[in-house]
Amino acid sequence: MTPRRRGGEASPVATAAAETKDRRIVVRSDATVPGLEPLVLYALSTPERATGTASIDRLRLAPVPLVPEVRLVMAEDAIILWARLEAEAGHVLSPPFWASAWTGGQALARYILDHPDTVAGLHVLDVASGSGLVAIAAAMAGTAGVTANDIDPYSIAAISANAHANGVDLTLSSSDLLDGDGDGVDVVLTGDALYHPPVAARMLPFLARVAAKGGRVLVGDPDRATCPMTGWSGWRPTRCR
Repeated sequence: MTPRRRGGEASPVATAAAETKDRRIVVRSDATVPGLEPLVLYALSTPERATGTASIDRLRLAPVPLVPEVRLVMAEDAIILWARLEAEAGHVLSPPFWASAWTGGQALARYILDHPDTVAGLHVLDVASGSGLVAIAAAMAGTAGVTANDIDPYSIAAISANAHANGVDLTLSSSDLLDGDGDGVDVVLTGDALYHPPVAARMLPFLARVAAKGGRVLVGDPDRATCPMTGWSGWRPTRCR
């Protein structure tokens, strides 16, 4: 199935396709993403490779270490990939956070797959989705629907590809949602979204508004100083091993 944007309409631009394992892969984003499509399509159309066996400026499709049920298109070297994509785009780009499986997201995805009742049958929003790892895990756990949200168009393209690689259906959103309250979703997920104080300063009030409206909030974070351990009603830290 083709991932859909929030509201059900298909993302309009930046589409490329290739045949991979008898299935048509479609890479979609809300804006042009110079240089990304061929790298993604190459990763999806070639056998999975171990880390360090492909060119360092390429992407590879591989299982996630803590969540081997999920395969992601990941960078051999994210810094080299970033430089290549900036050269293709001709301007400065945001760091390719979508090209790595960050520890907080891995832990949260693992928790969801080990405890599917946390999201099963519910409407879920994964905010600052990055690669889409957490959203994909939620879809695998049997939600009523998952929206993967990120403001980076390269991330949206990567999430689209990763959703296809894992055979799940996601709604894609590139809107900045942090001034809202979750729009009535049952569960909000976020992994590794508190990495920088200015980002945390917007994310935490958003999560608080979601919780105040009765939504459940699950955060994956590797004990960063910006992650509150006290002061939230119902806050219950859980360690994933």
